[in-house]
Parts: sequence; C-alpha cells; structure tokens
Amino acid sequence: MSATESIPTRELAERAKAITQRELQVYIARTKGSQAATERAREVLPLGVPSSFQAYDPHPIVVRRAQDGWMEDVDGNRYVDFDMGYGALFSGHCHPAVRRAVETQLDNGTLFVTPCEMNTEVAWLLRDRYNLPMWRFTNSGTEATMDAIRVARGVTGREKIVKVEGGYHGHHDEVMISMKPPISEAGPADNPRAIPSTAGITRAVLGDTGVIPYNNLAALDRALAGRDVACFIVEPIMENIGICKPLPGYLEGVREITRKYGTMLIFDEVKTGITAGWGGATGVVGVQPDLVALAKSIGGGLPLGAFGGTSECMDQITAGKVLHLGTYNGNPLCMAAAKAVLTEICTPAATDEAIARNRMLLDACDGIIAAAGLPAHTVQFGAKGCVTWAPEPIQNYRDYKATDFDLAFAQWMHGINRGILLPPGLDEQWLISVVHTDHDALRYADVFGEFVAELTA
Repeated sequence: MSATESIPTRELAERAKAITQRELQVYIARTKGSQAATERAREVLPLGVPSSFQAYDPHPIVVRRAQDGWMEDVDGNRYVDFDMGYGALFSGHCHPAVRRAVETQLDNGTLFVTPCEMNTEVAWLLRDRYNLPMWRFTNSGTEATMDAIRVARGVTGREKIVKVEGGYHGHHDEVMISMKPPISEAGPADNPRAIPSTAGITRAVLGDTGVIPYNNLAALDRALAGRDVACFIVEPIMENIGICKPLPGYLEGVREITRKYGTMLIFDEVKTGITAGWGGATGVVGVQPDLVALAKSIGGGLPLGAFGGTSECMDQITAGKVLHLGTYNGNPLCMAAAKAVLTEICTPAATDEAIARNRMLLDACDGIIAAAGLPAHTVQFGAKGCVTWAPEPIQNYRDYKATDFDLAFAQWMHGINRGILLPPGLDEQWLISVVHTDHDALRYADVFGEFVAELTA
C-alpha cells in the first residue's frame, strides 16, 4: 500500500494550504529587503516591476547579482536558479564565453544600424540547426512571432490566424487572446471562444483570431476549412501550461492539414528553442514548419529574437512586399553573444549533457512521487522539466486547469525558502542549463523530497 492511499486528494490540498501559510511568513521574514525595494519601485513602476509576469504575491525577490547557475537577492539569500530567465539562460548566467565575446565587441562598437558580418554568421548557424534557408533578427520573442505572422499574411494574402487555447506567443494584440481564459467564459472544450487576455484588444483583432484546443486535429481542420486563415501558430510542445506534449501523430497531422488548406504553419520555439536539443523542437519532432520563431536562449542573456522560414515565405521580405524593420535588429553585441552560445557553449555535446542531467533530476523526482503515491507526475522535454500535480499527463489547456494549484503553489513556496528558485507562475518549467551541476540537480530533488515528506506525514 502506498503512503498516500489513505490520504484523499482533498486532504492533501488542505495540508498544502497549511504549508503555504507557514512558508509565506518565512518568506516575508527572509526577504524584507526585497519587500522594501518593491514598495519603492511601486512609486514609479506599475506593480513595482518592469514586466507584469515578474509580479507575484506577497512580493517578488529582488535580485542583486547572478553567476553560473545561481542568483542572490538584496537580502543576501542565494538560490539555485532553475527559472533561468524563464528559460532564456541555457548558457547560464554570465558565461565566460559570452562575456569575452561581448567585451571584445564593446571595443569595436555597440550599435551600427548597418550590417555587420556576424549577422550572416549567426543566420548560417540557425540555418544549420533548423533547416530553414532565410533568417531575420528581432529583439524579443514577441517581435519574432509578430513578424512571422505578418510574413504569413503576406505570402497567403489572408488576414485570419488560428492559435491554441492556453498558448502564449508574446504580447502583441493578435496573440493576446485566450492565453489563460476563465473556463466559465471560454465555451465548449472542442470549440473554444476567443477571449481577450487584456484590455485594448479591438473587436476587429478578436474577430481575426480563431482559437482551438491543442491535440485536436478535427478542430484544426474545421478552423482552416474556409481557406481564409493565413497561419496556425503553435508551440510544437506547449510550455505555457507546464509541459504539454503532442499526442502521437498530432504534429504530423497539423502539417498535413495546414498544407491541405494553404495555411502557413508557424512553430513558436521561443521557449523550446535550443533547450529542446541541438536542432530545437523542430529537430526533435521531425516536422518542418514554414516559419520558426526563436528568442530567449539564443541570446545568452542579451535581448535577441529571430525568425526563419522557407524561401517562399522570406522572399516576401526580399521583394519588399512585407517590411521588417528595427533599429536594434541584429545589433553587434547580441550577435556576438549569440555566436558564442551557438558555437562555443551550447554545443551538441553540452546540450546532451544538460538533457541527461535533467533526466537524472526527473528520475529522482519520479521515485519520490511513486514512493509517496502522489497524484502527480513529471514531464521532460530536452533540458526542461516540470512536476504536474495531476495523476495523468495533460493534453490541453482544459486538462491543465483541472490540476491542483494548491499543491503546486505550496511546493513553489516551500522550495524558494530553501534556496530553490522555480518560475513563479506555476505554469512554467525548470531549466537545467549547461552550467548546472549534478549537485544542483540533486539539491532540487532533496528539497522536493522534504516537501513531499511533510505533505504526506
């Protein structure tokens, strides 16, 4: 008999709430400097943060410095960083090779607003990894997905787009729809309503964006059957709801259906990117999209995005039909960092080592979950992983909403007070970077085991 067969899930949730209340008080006591810094910041920054994702109750930790795989807050607390910039730091904090590359470029200029040779060099590196011939650079993942959508509209002459319910693709209007919609307003599971995720979305934009469930080919076929959809934008492996994997044959079916209706397929690999493997999620799943959007880890901690596509798509820019502009696009500092990441740091061997280290961590967590008989499971995709508080793998946003958030939040709060920094949203993933050690990974497993022991005591 497992340790928790006599403990109903409802009771586990109540125990988790009790742990959370205690740990909140510990958190407040150990982060007084962060609290004071946040209160000061709120006088000039809405919510006291530069991005709304960074705000959480009772207040975020305010960081003073970071190196390798750790961060230190203004109170002097040190954390093993498994957030890693929401997955943007596969190379780690301040990797020596990134630092050398940036320092060398500083001696030669920070911004040209005219081409540099590294634009071509980095584009070739992405071409080799993703098997797409043409690339352009942006400054963020939001810009990368926005420009990819514009190219898709240019090549098809169509206006409508389709996205997945629960998917996040940046903060431009077309995709800030049904990111995390209330189930009470979202309509049928197999035919969701498009719900604006923020004020400021016009009715016209809302009308041009269709929403479908992930892992549902029939819904995609219905959405594209009118032959008026420019693109279907999707994370090949959803990483806005933990880690949600495609069912067998799903992505192959997506490729077939989009081709049937003349719709461009955009893979948003801002999060999966090079952390999924040397060739990204595109290489892992073996399905070739028309366009790929990248950002986060390719910049080594500097702001960099990119989008690449087939000749048919990217020739829209070459011909001047679609404009792609930006003063900072391909700026030499970011190019220097990206070249170091793609050639020196995140090599095939280093990538495989990080993925193997992540597997070691997941195996340790799996053992803890199994021994305790918990209604939870782990999910891995490349160097990223998560614990999902549900007995079975989730297949879409509605499944995600049915998971136990009380248990997830208690685990997060318990961990941060013990120096384990996970993403605060409960819907993100940890990242094992190329600079994390076995000791770092097993420290996470130890703390997770302590949490489970208390939860099931």
